[in-house]
Amino acid sequence: MDVPVYNMQGKETGKVSIDEVALGEKVNPSLIKQAYVRYHANRRQGSARTLNRSDVAGSTRKIYKQKGTGRARHGDKKPPQFRGGGHYKTKRQRREDFRQDMPKKMRRVANRNALLAKLLDNEVKVIDSIALDSPKTKGFVDFLGALGITHSALVALSPDPEKSANARLSVRNVDGVATCRADQLNCFEMLNNRYLVIAKDDLEAWLAGPSSQTSKQAKENPMGASAGEAE
Repeated sequence: MDVPVYNMQGKETGKVSIDEVALGEKVNPSLIKQAYVRYHANRRQGSARTLNRSDVAGSTRKIYKQKGTGRARHGDKKPPQFRGGGHYKTKRQRREDFRQDMPKKMRRVANRNALLAKLLDNEVKVIDSIALDSPKTKGFVDFLGALGITHSALVALSPDPEKSANARLSVRNVDGVATCRADQLNCFEMLNNRYLVIAKDDLEAWLAGPSSQTSKQAKENPMGASAGEAE
């Protein structure tokens, strides 16, 4: 598959060849969905907390005498049926309660397959180099307009902080545009946005990097393990 390469002015300057077979050859929706749900679930804070009647602050004094009132018997004013009372079934989940696991090789195949889906839909904009002289939002907006991007976009920036500093500062106030490190590209980020904008060198590095190990080599001779790559 030949994918056009553009410059910052939106003009085509060449093409980059991408092997469809290395990306899974055909889109596997069920695998992509499984990986997407896993990434989504693992982002949950799991910090929801509700109070039971013993956690509610206040007096434990009996609200009225046991007999002679003609009303039901009650103790304090903290039961669930009273306004301001505790919950009958309290939430006590932690972040770990929502986490899902998935084999590393399956995650990598799903990420590469999601990129294939984007390529087949012509939603990947490969740039020869994403470089700005200074942090300027208008310059980045003009750059996206030159590429014909009218919907949400994910901009994958170089993992080198000095190289991507101006672009990162320029894009942070642009509505509908998200950023991520090119070496941490995954299906969750890609599918949450219509377009993917990535530099040619960063794309080639991602394709040849740890994400390319979808066989036993991922365990026997892992790439990027010392760098602690995120997947």
